Amino acid sequence: MDWGAELWDQYDTIEKHTQSGLDLVEKYVKFVKERTEIEQNYAKQLRNMTKKYASKKGSKEEQECRFTNHQAFQDILNEMNDYAGQREVIAENMMIKICLDLTKYLQDLKQERKTYLSEAKKAQQSLEFSFKQMETSKKRFEREWREAEKAAQNADKTDQDINATKADVEKAKQVAHMRAHTAEECKNEYASQLQKYNKEQNQFYYTQIPEIFNKLQALDERRIWRLAEGYSTFAETEKQVLPIIGKCLEGITKAAANTNERNDSLAVIEQHKSGFERPGDVEFEDYSQGINRASSDSSLGTPKGPLDLLSKNKNKLRLFGKKNKLPSPPLTPASTPQTPFPANGPPSPKFTRDPLSYCLKEINKTVKPRISSFRTHKRSPPITEDFAHLPPEQRRKKLQQKMDEISKELQKEQDQSDALVKMKDVYEKNPQMGNPDSLAPQISQTSQNMERLRGELAKYELWLMEAGGRGDSMRYSSHTFNNNNGAYNKYSTDNANCNTGDPDGSQAIYAEFDEFDEDDTEAPIGQCTALYSFPGSSEGTISMQEGEVLSVVEEDKGDGWTRVRRPNGDEGYIPTSYVKITLPQ
Repeated sequence: MDWGAELWDQYDTIEKHTQSGLDLVEKYVKFVKERTEIEQNYAKQLRNMTKKYASKKGSKEEQECRFTNHQAFQDILNEMNDYAGQREVIAENMMIKICLDLTKYLQDLKQERKTYLSEAKKAQQSLEFSFKQMETSKKRFEREWREAEKAAQNADKTDQDINATKADVEKAKQVAHMRAHTAEECKNEYASQLQKYNKEQNQFYYTQIPEIFNKLQALDERRIWRLAEGYSTFAETEKQVLPIIGKCLEGITKAAANTNERNDSLAVIEQHKSGFERPGDVEFEDYSQGINRASSDSSLGTPKGPLDLLSKNKNKLRLFGKKNKLPSPPLTPASTPQTPFPANGPPSPKFTRDPLSYCLKEINKTVKPRISSFRTHKRSPPITEDFAHLPPEQRRKKLQQKMDEISKELQKEQDQSDALVKMKDVYEKNPQMGNPDSLAPQISQTSQNMERLRGELAKYELWLMEAGGRGDSMRYSSHTFNNNNGAYNKYSTDNANCNTGDPDGSQAIYAEFDEFDEDDTEAPIGQCTALYSFPGSSEGTISMQEGEVLSVVEEDKGDGWTRVRRPNGDEGYIPTSYVKITLPQ
């Protein structure tokens, strides 16, 4: 059913209905715009919130990210930042796919509707004009017909009048004839205008208006279809990002699952363990017997232990992060000259005043500082290069960390030296590719950097040994370039051992490697494949050929050497950089 056939007389209704549909499209566009603004504001607020709670670089919060619960919170903030990005994607897609498209389509619909309504008005005006012409001709015909009847009656009256002359009668008949002829012409014109109007009216109601109304119907149906598509896009736009939003939420769940309270507790121990021994019992000092009180080495602020015996800085030890006051001087008797004790033990002290009051006073002196040590302000000691200001355990960790960093830099310099030597060898064999002498400054600079790093490594190694750590494993390095002969010296020592005068230059390197007991066979932890051949001529090492597969018994401890075993049971150390190690997952 069409509007043209069923609603031929409902022009005003159709006009209002189509206008209402266009208003709905415009209203929906405004609705989506407000939705996009809400999404953008929501995303902006989320980003500001994540930025507010995210740990700043170098801040205390960033240092605490080593704990799983702190790291999980940072992961949640990252996921929320990604979530905010998806809300921005929703807003952007809605603005492009709905607001902009529908706005443009709405303008086209308005223009098209305006054209159709204009055509209908023109057809209506044409029909009204034809109707006016028909009415005009009708009125004229009516007027002329009446005039003709009057003229005919006047001619008959004049003809019957006996007093009228023949000329009067002829004149009256002639006027009547003229009026009748004019009335006939008006009648014909009226009939013509009526026929024309009926034709236009028939065309208007059966052709023009139905066509225009059908076009308006099609326009409205296209509007509804496009609006429904906009409704669907409203949902589809958010559905498209739901998988990514789901991943963000899964990331938050995963961050929660990654928290481990036990590991965090162990991390606190690892980070803050001082390595000090617990303080021993406070000795009883019997002043009533008059015995010289010895200074207690196990006072509240000076823990006893192996480290205390080796350290010269007992008074620097801390308890609960507070600096302890120096212990009070022992109770001194009046006799100050120091004389050798007799065989039966030290003599009884002689006090210059009442012994009981003196003892009480000295006890107050010794007790008060211990109590006040909990209230003293913490003074940070100066930071030194050897980390001596840290507790033993933390010092060892810092030193080991520094040695690892230097080892990485040294390995990088070694790799660069290897590359330069290979390039020099290529240039020597193929002079057209480059001048080998041009690489000499770079090779010299690399060698100097390696020597400097070895010196720093030896220095930190010595400090680590003083701190009670493993220091003899970082003393050697591989792949050192010898500037004197322009070839690899794969077994050279650091600057502490490089000038021994040994022509081989490699015997001293492995002098400190432990020999292995063949009866005590350890299970291999993986396998390695030799990338280069290695002679293994020094004690503690083992030779290998390129492509040979060996079993890994002990991983590289940071000194550049890996302990391996052959299928026949031979064991020894090889340079880690000479092999490709494969460990089981």
